[in-house]
Amino acid sequence: MVKKRLTLLGATGSIGTSTLDVIREQSAQFEIILASAHRDYDKLIAISHEFAIPHLVLTGIDEPNRHLGKTPLRTAISDLAAPARVWFGEDELVGLLTDLDYDIALNAISGSAGLRSTMTVLQRGKCLALANKESLVMAGHLVKRIRQATGAQIIPVDSEHSALFQAIGNSPHSDIRTLHITASGGAFRDLPLDRFDSITPQQALQHPNWDMGAKVTLDSATMFNKALEVIEAHWLFDLPYNHIDALIHPQSVIHSLVEYVDGSILAQLSVPDMRLPILYALSHPQRFTSSLVDTNLLRLGTLTFLPIEPERYPLFYTGLEVARSGGIMPTVMNAANEAALALFIKGSIPFTAIHRLVATAIDAQTNIPDPDLETILAINRQTYSRIIADH
Repeated sequence: MVKKRLTLLGATGSIGTSTLDVIREQSAQFEIILASAHRDYDKLIAISHEFAIPHLVLTGIDEPNRHLGKTPLRTAISDLAAPARVWFGEDELVGLLTDLDYDIALNAISGSAGLRSTMTVLQRGKCLALANKESLVMAGHLVKRIRQATGAQIIPVDSEHSALFQAIGNSPHSDIRTLHITASGGAFRDLPLDRFDSITPQQALQHPNWDMGAKVTLDSATMFNKALEVIEAHWLFDLPYNHIDALIHPQSVIHSLVEYVDGSILAQLSVPDMRLPILYALSHPQRFTSSLVDTNLLRLGTLTFLPIEPERYPLFYTGLEVARSGGIMPTVMNAANEAALALFIKGSIPFTAIHRLVATAIDAQTNIPDPDLETILAINRQTYSRIIADH
């Protein structure tokens, strides 16, 4: 059996760690030929030794003069990682994604930093397992053009979009009435609104259902992630925004639903575990036998649905307005949110200021209807840097 050759971007994060669980179980099906991380070289090196990965990239370590003790940092890391070859910086990652021969790339890089990798993989016509929703939020119009030109396939890794992908199957757009994206409601679903100003970063990082990275967990608390997922669904499934909605499903068992024009609703469900959508994305169009996730229907209990309250989750509704505006505005919104989260984690702003900072950045920006990649990256940097500098 020929193994699928995988590049794993963001190998040391939450999605990357779950992917490694999948690869351990499915070692006869996959081999990792490249793995990347931002700065966590100890963990990346350990991963490379376990999985015999020949190419490693540290995108956040490109300073040539840093030292580890008396040894230049690059030399020290390269010696520790041998026999794997270590590369440094985003440019070298893009170069490897351009030159290496692989079957599928899983992009689990957090935030806007994942955009260039997404574009590079798709420009080569390679299959992309996408967990970096910001790629479509910031540059969905460019991604659409590249997919049309190269025939590259995107298989969603987010549990919500994986559920939609599976429930839609080969159904034509004309059969679909509404895509219903589910949301847990995050850490503060039941917290009284008058206590929001006292929310701490430690509280916000405690997700009730999922074990995720810091950014996704914080975005779940504000429901910003659902706004991003609505935009992502728009570009993934080529449906207008008035055919996509979101609702709270506290148990996180039904991962999303597709309502058809005849009134039938199809859903995908399982206990909340990211290893299942990861396995599906990597194995598609097949399904591999696995024991990683076991859903016992008799133990699920009651499944409920609730509306998303504007007073509790204003950032979600701001995100929907920005989605319909399009152009450069989703990039501005996303960059402002990333900056606001960084400030919140440092304790520089209260939780409720996250929405205010995002709204202010949106109001200050004149829209650019059809931005190219350079403009997107430039506005992203400018927006983020300006907010950080102002605080």
